[in-house]
Amino acid sequence: MLRKTQLFLFLLLFTSLFFICCSKTSHETGFYFWKTVFQLDTVENRSLEEIKAQSIYVRIMDIDFDPSGVQAVPISPITFTQTVPKELQVIPVVFVNQRIFTEMDSLQIRGLANKIVPFIVAKIKQAGKENFKELQLDCDWTKTSRDKFFYLLNYLQQLPALKDILVSSTLRLHQVKNIVTSGVPPVRKVMLMCYNMGNLRQFGPQNSIINQKDLKTYLSGTLHKYPIETDIALPLFQWFVVFRNNNYIGISKHISEEEIKDASLFTHNPNTNLYILTKDLPKANLKKDDIIRFESVNQEDLLQTAKFLKGELKGKEHRIIFYHLDQATLANHSNAELQKIIAAF
Repeated sequence: MLRKTQLFLFLLLFTSLFFICCSKTSHETGFYFWKTVFQLDTVENRSLEEIKAQSIYVRIMDIDFDPSGVQAVPISPITFTQTVPKELQVIPVVFVNQRIFTEMDSLQIRGLANKIVPFIVAKIKQAGKENFKELQLDCDWTKTSRDKFFYLLNYLQQLPALKDILVSSTLRLHQVKNIVTSGVPPVRKVMLMCYNMGNLRQFGPQNSIINQKDLKTYLSGTLHKYPIETDIALPLFQWFVVFRNNNYIGISKHISEEEIKDASLFTHNPNTNLYILTKDLPKANLKKDDIIRFESVNQEDLLQTAKFLKGELKGKEHRIIFYHLDQATLANHSNAELQKIIAAF
């Protein structure tokens, strides 16, 4: 009798473990590629392989005003100096500056759409691909630009050239929380950008790239109710936010992490991410006493974010995409760390 009981308990435990393992949701993975020249080095190729990336979201161009401020035109389109690895699905991304919609009517929006599509098709062929399955539009729309951006999304999906193409949109955290005023984009899939969630321009020691307080303020109790299939984009980048006389003046691309930790250049405000410049730094167009807020993303931030999102998404399948594929960015995040983040979902 005892042996039968032990056998029953063993079979029960085995069955439970089997169902737990089999019910674990698998997620597609990939990277954004946000540079103007497509050429992968050894580090970038290795990261794609080790996280088993299936997709690469390639920024094709920005759409913004020309210098006259009248016409919407392509800005800094990408050039492919090598083809995209054959095992990767290329998803072209077009960043649309929402300000263009202030000057556009429906006829002009349709004209823009009809220019975007052949441009993308040509770039996809440059990438060594015959076709693509998804087109993503990246736009931080507001209440005033929402209807025109949604019109663009709708019109693109009616074009014969995109008949079998999924048109998707990016989604910011505030657009999830403020769904009544932000609206829901007329697409079947969105990419939730889980970064740039704080006030970049506000002086202080906060991290505007990612923080758990803002993440939960925007998404707790709201994300699981969002009515569209949702993929997740996570940040890997860091940046240097510059303040002069406590006023925001921009993000510097001319400072390195090594320099900001150089005591001969900067004084570190203890227990914060603020650094005070001790002398003029002409190469970066910075002046003595400018304050730099060094913002970065660590492994614990990403693991906490993954665990929180897993709870909110309640086991739904979604892509996990890292921003972005770049050797310098990847230097701060090992492939083993990225695998742990994916596993946390």
